[in-house]
Formats: sequence, structure tokens, C-alpha cells
Amino acid sequence: MRRLLAVLACLGSFCAGAAYAADEPKEAPKDIVLTGDAKCTTCHDENDSPEALAIGKTRHGTVADKRTPGCTKCHGDSERHVKEAGRGGGEAPPVDVGFNTKNPASAEARNAACLNCHQGSTRIFWQNSTHSRRDVTCASCHKIHDGHDKVREAKTQPEVCATCHKEQRAQFARPSHHPVPEGAMSCSSCHNVHGDNPSQLAKPSVNETCYSCHMEKRGPFVHNHQPVAEDCAICHNPHGTNVANLLKSRPPYLCQECHSHDSHPSQLAGLPTGATTSTSLLGTVGRGCLNCHTNIHGGNSTVNSATAGRFRR
Repeated sequence: MRRLLAVLACLGSFCAGAAYAADEPKEAPKDIVLTGDAKCTTCHDENDSPEALAIGKTRHGTVADKRTPGCTKCHGDSERHVKEAGRGGGEAPPVDVGFNTKNPASAEARNAACLNCHQGSTRIFWQNSTHSRRDVTCASCHKIHDGHDKVREAKTQPEVCATCHKEQRAQFARPSHHPVPEGAMSCSSCHNVHGDNPSQLAKPSVNETCYSCHMEKRGPFVHNHQPVAEDCAICHNPHGTNVANLLKSRPPYLCQECHSHDSHPSQLAGLPTGATTSTSLLGTVGRGCLNCHTNIHGGNSTVNSATAGRFRR
């Protein structure tokens, strides 16, 4: 009888404790990085998804900024993803918006999540850009959760661009090139990758983009060289060439693409046999048009002569 009473007493104590524990409110999960991220970080914590928590080291992790989005702002509420995660031994269904490599949403839907905040400024025409029309997503170039976004640094940006633009990567390896491999410039120095003009340039035209640095070539000149005024890329390849000054080919071959031999008859390379001022012989020396025509981008000579407009010094 004493044993029975002892067992009943223990059982009563256990039931009372269980009832008290059931009535005690559960502690709400706490946010780890972003405001309101507890819904996601309950599963995606430092053990299972440390790369996701690295967003705290980026601008998207600045909790003091009221504009900072939470997880659901970009990924959607994803109620089904939360409710069915881990059930049946299978993978959780995809989140609503995307940024999921296993179950990605459409490129348009993924970009829409970013454009909710980043639509203005240089990205205002993103939908009409070449990148957008070819289903390139923001996450194709940007690492949203990574504290080191390579595309935002001059030295590492070309690595990201060269993933697709392999021809330009090869051109930058040529002897004459803009200092992009050296880190003094980046692709975005000339290009607005979110823009809508044909080459996604930082300025409305090729010339305006070049004039951002090469102001001395802008003019206006008394005597304008028409190819220069039309398009710098007629003579230059900005990514790199095997000829000095980024020229597509060396003079006189480059110049003779437009200029016939009327003023300078066709000549074989060679040296004059004696002292002479004849252009039919001097044109062979060095085979360089710029030996005489030094102001090839435009001349300001006001001398009243037939040769004043020939871009000589």
C-alpha cells in the first residue's frame, strides 16, 4: 500500500509539472541579423546557412537604416516554404520570389525583387537594357549576401564581366589597352551595365564617353576631322589592340581605309636617295602619316593656305 501511494504521489507531481509547462508561454525566436528575420533564421542559422547570415556585413544588413529590407521583402512570405520545410524527408518547396539556385524563379521575377528599391538613378531604364532582354539577373553579377561583392570593386569587377565577355578579356591582354587589368579603371568607368543604349555606355554616345577623360580631343576645332567627330571607335578599339594608342591598325593602312593615294601616290617602303621635299618620296619614311599630320584629331591653323586644313602642326 505504501508503494502504491508513493507511485500515485510521483505521478501526480509529474502531471502537475507537465500542466504548468504547457501553460507557460513559449519564448519567441529572436532575430539574428535583420529585423524580422527570425522566421527564416530559425532554420537558416549559423550552422546550416552561414553564407546567408553574411548579409549583415553588407549594406543590406545596416539595421540602423530604415530602408534596409528584411528576408521576406526580397524572398516573399513563402508560407508554403516554411510550413513544409523538412517534411517527408524531401527538400522544402521554393521561396516565392527566387534567389534559390535549386528552384529559381523567372529572371523577371527575381529582378523585380531588387527593382522595388533600386529602380531609379542609373537603373531607371533597366527593363530595356541588353542585359535585361537576355535574362541576366541582378544576382548573376551581384552577391547579395556576400560582404565582398566583386562587381563593386575596380580590381575585381573585370573578373565578373569577363565571365560572359570573353572577347573583351582577350583584348585587354594585348600590348595597348586601357588600364583595366591594372585596376586603374573598371568596366563601369565607360559602361553603364544597367543602361539602355546599344553598348550600354556611361554616356549617350561613344564620343561623349571618351571625352569624359580625353577632353582635349573634344574641340571644336577650326578644322575638324570628320571621323573623329563621328565616332572614336572608327580608328580606336578601346579594349585593346596590338598597335600603339589603341589604333585598330597602324598608319598608313588605317588612314588609307578612307584616304586614297591621290595626294600621296602609292609608294613602296624605302628611303629617298637624296635630299628632297617631295611628298611622293617622303611618304615612305617610317610609313607614318602622323609624322607630318600631328594634329590628327583636329587643327586650329588660321594660315591662309591650301594645306591649312591638313592637320599639320
